[in-house]
Amino acid sequence: MTRLNMLQAINTTLRGELARDERTLVLGQDVGRLGGVFRATDGLLDEFGPDRVVDMPLAEASIVGAAIGLAAAGLVPIAEMQFLGFSHQAFHQIGAQLARMRYRSQGRFPMPVVIRAPFGGGVRTPELHSEALEAQFVQSPGLSVVMPATPADAKGLLQTAVRSSDPVLFCEPLRGYRLVTGEVADGDAPVPFGKLRVARDGTDVTLVAWSAAVQVAEKAAEALAEEGISAAVVDLRTLVPLDEAGLADAVAATGRCVVVHEAPLSAGFGAEVVATVNDAAFYSLEAPVARVAAPDTPYPPGRIEDHFVPGVDRVVAAARATVKAA
Repeated sequence: MTRLNMLQAINTTLRGELARDERTLVLGQDVGRLGGVFRATDGLLDEFGPDRVVDMPLAEASIVGAAIGLAAAGLVPIAEMQFLGFSHQAFHQIGAQLARMRYRSQGRFPMPVVIRAPFGGGVRTPELHSEALEAQFVQSPGLSVVMPATPADAKGLLQTAVRSSDPVLFCEPLRGYRLVTGEVADGDAPVPFGKLRVARDGTDVTLVAWSAAVQVAEKAAEALAEEGISAAVVDLRTLVPLDEAGLADAVAATGRCVVVHEAPLSAGFGAEVVATVNDAAFYSLEAPVARVAAPDTPYPPGRIEDHFVPGVDRVVAAARATVKAA
C-alpha cells in the first residue's frame, strides 16, 4: 500500500494502464508537454512518446470524435476534458455517437473509451469550470458514469474503466485532487462498477453522496455524532450502473435518508436516488427522504460559491430534521 492523493493515484494508474496494454493511449488538450491542466498526465509523454500521449487542439468535440474513431479501429483511448463544464462542446459526440455506437452497430463496434473530466466547486474557478453535470450524462444510455471519492477508488475504478469494452465518463473531484489522500493498493486492484461503499456505519440516518460530497457527508456525520445522532455515510461510487440493492439495504437499515450532491436540486441525480429508495425501500422509511443540493441557479462567482456548494452545516441541519421527523 502507498499513501497517495487523488491526482497521484490517477497519474499512477494511467502510467500502469499504458504500460499494461500497448493499445492504450491518452489524448486531450495539453496532456503531453504540459502534463495536463492539473498534471494528471505528467511524465507520460517522456515515458510513452507522442504516438501514445497526444496533444490535441482546443476542440472538445474533436477530442471525443477522435477517440470514437480510434476505438473503432481497435485502440483504447483515454480522453481528457480539462473541465466537465467544457463537455457541452462535445455532448453531441458523447450522447449521440459514443454512448450508442455498440447498440447501433449491433455489437460490431465496442467502444472502450474513457473520458476523464474534473468537476466540482470549492476552488474558486470561473463559471463553466465547476459545474456538476453528471445528471445530463446519466440520461445517455450506453454510457457508464463513475464518480470516485477516494484515491483508492480513483485507481480501482479507473482500472476497471480502461479495461471495459463500453464507454465511461470518469468524473474527478476537482477540490479533492491534492486535498484528499489515502492508502492505495500497489499493483492491480480494479473496483467493480455498480457496488457502493459504506464509508461510515450508523444507525439513525443514512447520508448518500458521491465524489467530493462524500467528504462533506463524513464531516457532517462527525458533527452529528457530537449531538448523539449516529449517521451512516454511503458512497455510490458509480451512478451508472447504480447499486440499487445496496442503496435500498443501506437506507432500510436506518429508515431515514438524506441525499447530498453538488449539482442543482431540480432533476439532479438525487431525484433518481429518492425514486429508487421509494421503489425499493419505501416501507422501511420512517421519514421523507431529504435532499441537500445546490440552488437552481447558474454557477456563481468564486467569492460566493460557499453559499452555492452544499456544506457541512446544511447537511447536519437536514439530517437533524429528518431524524426528528415523525
